[in-house]
Amino acid sequence: FGAYAARAGARSVTCLDSSAASLALATTHFETNLHDGCTHRVLQGDVFEQLRAMHEAGEQFDLVVLDPPRFATNRHQLDAALRAYKDINRVALRVLAPGGLLATFSCSQAVDAASFTTAVAWAGLDAGRDLQIIRRLGQGADHPVLAAFPESEYLKGLICRVP
Repeated sequence: FGAYAARAGARSVTCLDSSAASLALATTHFETNLHDGCTHRVLQGDVFEQLRAMHEAGEQFDLVVLDPPRFATNRHQLDAALRAYKDINRVALRVLAPGGLLATFSCSQAVDAASFTTAVAWAGLDAGRDLQIIRRLGQGADHPVLAAFPESEYLKGLICRVP
């Protein structure tokens, strides 16, 4: 995401992940593509803690991309997953600049698109931010959904704007 943002003209990119290997790969992609005029920062840590710290430091971003791992692997974890989606989106919205975009995703098959959208909507309310859904995203043709197994529609995303 960071390399694409830089290529699209971002002046600065911050990549946050709990995985050192993922951040090393992101740095390699960024350096390989030599994005003149764009600074690149990597932070390893817990996204919830880091976003809260960024908010407390007054940092703001024009675009925040949330692509967490599965928060639920089965229906028994659904309530906890929806709370986690609400929380991660709430803290992300606090660092989003006015007019900014939030690209948020879920790959949890136990979380359907309507429930994910509701969690994001509640995050906006809890963050005190108006939130407009400007696009809904789903999985590509290379991940077909089985008609008899709706849980196979596990990839979902929302592009939201904060006016």
